[in-house]
Amino acid sequence: MIELKHLERSYKTGHIESWVLRRINLNIRQGEFVTIMGPSGAGKSSLLNVLAMLDDQWRGSFHFDGVAVHELNRKQRADLARRRIGMVFQSYHLLDDLTVAENIDLPLSYKDIPKADRTALVADALDRFNIVGKKDLFPSQLSGGQQQLVGIARAVVHSPTLLLADEPTGNLHSEQAREVMELFEKLNQQGVTIVQVTHSEVNAAYGSRTIELRDGWLTSDSAAIASEVQQ
Repeated sequence: MIELKHLERSYKTGHIESWVLRRINLNIRQGEFVTIMGPSGAGKSSLLNVLAMLDDQWRGSFHFDGVAVHELNRKQRADLARRRIGMVFQSYHLLDDLTVAENIDLPLSYKDIPKADRTALVADALDRFNIVGKKDLFPSQLSGGQQQLVGIARAVVHSPTLLLADEPTGNLHSEQAREVMELFEKLNQQGVTIVQVTHSEVNAAYGSRTIELRDGWLTSDSAAIASEVQQ
């Protein structure tokens, strides 16, 4: 589903070039549940932003379901991402001028879905995350944990084929976190490919594969280790 070859990302400050991703080669198959781990500053969120097609300043090649993302323009990438990808942001990224229900409805508005069906899908998401009573509130009226739940509901409401999550349970109490990870596990069993960034070993245990980044380099891949053991 995802194939990255020699992918690199850097930032320039004056004449100084700082690297955040170095020569990343990575294949993720349809239906995998991959966890990205590593210390702060390792490049985890940068890699997730590339996969989400939010960042187009990288070098290398990126194929998504046979589509050469590196050959698409910015609008084409955005259209592809809206149709196929759900993203849970660490800092929520809710739209302040939209209500909870309107924020959740946003990904559905990009698809050819009748209004009545969209309303039903939003209602189901509100119920699933126990935030029905918050549907007419604005993000500024919610706690951090509530905003995180809205962000997760928005990410999964349009049934994406790829779900990306950056520290998805960081602002949730333990019971909410468990429920969210069990939902991710269920979605994965239904065929959704999931890539999560987390520092939590508990969250990582829900996945089927763990890769580790350090200083922008991919330093460990449990799939490769398992393959070596089998040989």
